[in-house]
Amino acid sequence: MSYELSHLDALEAESLFILREVVAELERPVLLFSGGKDSAVMLHLATKAFAPAPLPFPLMHVDTGHNFPEVLAFRDARVEALGARLVVASVQEAIDAGRVVEETGPRASRNRAQTVPLLEAIEHHRFDAVFGGARRDEEKARAKERVFSLRDEFGQWEPKHQRPELWSLYNGRHRPGEHLRIFPLSNWTELDVWRYVAREGLALPSLYFSHRREVFRRDGLWMAASPHLPLLPGETVSTASVRFRTVGDMTCTACVESTAASVEEVLAELVASRVTERGASRADDRFSETAMEDRKREGYF
Repeated sequence: MSYELSHLDALEAESLFILREVVAELERPVLLFSGGKDSAVMLHLATKAFAPAPLPFPLMHVDTGHNFPEVLAFRDARVEALGARLVVASVQEAIDAGRVVEETGPRASRNRAQTVPLLEAIEHHRFDAVFGGARRDEEKARAKERVFSLRDEFGQWEPKHQRPELWSLYNGRHRPGEHLRIFPLSNWTELDVWRYVAREGLALPSLYFSHRREVFRRDGLWMAASPHLPLLPGETVSTASVRFRTVGDMTCTACVESTAASVEEVLAELVASRVTERGASRADDRFSETAMEDRKREGYF
């Protein structure tokens, strides 16, 4: 009897292989967990990869101090349920210590300020492999990534120095001080993530589903009203039914008008959508044509 893997089965099998390969090759891995949908799926895959044993690595969140409370609550609940160890790298602490200069002005964001505390935490804990939930369909700079993405001793990324990964052979070798960013969801799409959430019955923060929220329009995007986002002249707050396709720093994460209140309704909405996740949701990606790649070269996720 022959057995043919479904598309989701094949993606899951590849991700499980990557997770196990990293634990076999590297000494001190860590999994980035923000509480968002991609990191929630990655964490679920990690629990599957090593069950019935506990997770063989800690979790880490780079907290900007401007995160959505609903997402932080979800993060803490998952960490407690799994009995995992959480490392929090704080942007606020880096600002207070003078290691990061905070942007000012009505369009200021702490999103780009995450790089310094991320790299400091990696160095302090001597992590040599950092699991991230990035997908190649998110943004054009992401498509240049390998599954095993080498970062130099300064945490920087250079596309020309990435290694070939023929026949799913991954090279975890690195010099002292270097580390690897690992992307188990590289070949997943946003739609794949949601289909997997539906199949596995995964819980997600309530922000991903339609709810009433105070919002305002800025640069063609719906932004959530927040004390961290001062209004510009001409901007007014109204109430609308919205949901978030991605969650991050409140100052640069937009929402979309939606009535999708369940996983099935979100799936139906995504099938009909012609706008990419980051195109609809990330104001900071509009900073320049190469905004993401510039940040990645500096050590960003």
